[in-house]
Amino acid sequence: MNILAVDTAGKTVGVALLQDDRLLYECYLDAGMTHSETLMPLIDNCLKFCGMGCKDIDLYGVNAGPGSFTGLRIGLSVVKGLALPRQIPCAGVSTMAALAYGLAGEGTVIGAQDARRGQVYWGAFDLATHTRLTEDAAAPVTELENFVQSCKKPLFFVGDGATLCYNTYKSVPGVVCTPPALQVLRGAGVALAAKALWENGECVPPAALLPDYHRLSQAERERAEREKTKGASE
Repeated sequence: MNILAVDTAGKTVGVALLQDDRLLYECYLDAGMTHSETLMPLIDNCLKFCGMGCKDIDLYGVNAGPGSFTGLRIGLSVVKGLALPRQIPCAGVSTMAALAYGLAGEGTVIGAQDARRGQVYWGAFDLATHTRLTEDAAAPVTELENFVQSCKKPLFFVGDGATLCYNTYKSVPGVVCTPPALQVLRGAGVALAAKALWENGECVPPAALLPDYHRLSQAERERAEREKTKGASE
């Protein structure tokens, strides 16, 4: 099985090609360019270097969320466009799961993406088996305290919100500071998470691939606040 996976959930972009259990190709880019500029050329290079075309892909994997609203939409739109002509199955991968699958070892891993305003998108997994321990959520960093205090140790934070979490909980016994180079979202993590969804029968046709934002966009929040203020003044 050939799985083409893309990550556009954060500031970086990643592409990977997994053939059964063999990682044929992986690219990670953090050059400050937009995903709309970089994603298609990276996919094109991936397929060319692996001697393949879209006709050879059996499954597409992509981060469905949570993460950057714009980034998620770009990744999902590209994957839908590639998958629709041949109705190739798609795996909408949790960003937190992709982060967890990008790391291996023993203990607990928390995927944490910066959601701004002192909040993170987060989800916890057993590091050895990648079994989910919590549902994905958006919450202030301080709301992770009960889980951090009671979870299986050692505990690793990964994602662009990892430093924020580590700075908050570094005094808790068993919390390990993951090297920055290992905290990043990877296309390989998306591919492995997509493979797990396939094996569990949880993939969908391209048209059914949808984002999972986990909270309202800034525009929607501002609109709700205006309506709330207007209602209070009437």
